[in-house]
Amino acid sequence: MKSMRMGALLLAGAAGVLTLGLAGPASAAETSATVTVTGGALSITVPASAGNLGTRENSVLGGTISGPLGEVQVSDARAAAAGSGWVATVISTAFTPPSGPTIGAAEVGYTAGAITKVGTATFTANNPTNLTGVVAAVTATGITGDNSATWDPTINVFVAGGMAAGVYSGTITQSVS
Repeated sequence: MKSMRMGALLLAGAAGVLTLGLAGPASAAETSATVTVTGGALSITVPASAGNLGTRENSVLGGTISGPLGEVQVSDARAAAAGSGWVATVISTAFTPPSGPTIGAAEVGYTAGAITKVGTATFTANNPTNLTGVVAAVTATGITGDNSATWDPTINVFVAGGMAAGVYSGTITQSVS
């Protein structure tokens, strides 16, 4: 009797295991999904005003007035492919006094200084000495993915001998493409 009960128990246990194995889902299906990441923007941030770049006493030979323009930052969130790049450019107007001759943009120079970088790229300071036309200030090449560069340029204004005393004002425009 014991062996009959044992056989019945084994048979019931096997049926239970078999039933559990067959109790799964009747069918399964997969759903694919995607997300889209678009490239961001290429932008430049510059100070609104640099204030007074410096003062120099007039002399027969003239001389240079140099001062910081303020922090410039280029942010490139375009997720660029390897090898692409950007160019930050600069141009200046003449520096004009309330009356009298001006200091031409050919006498205005731009020195980028140290460049703080984020991301993979090669950044080059071009340090133009004549801002009459649009010229490269900083270039980025060999870019892979997003990047940014920050620098604090110095503006150098050569004041010829014999210039009238006064405050000379100019506008420096920076852009990136």
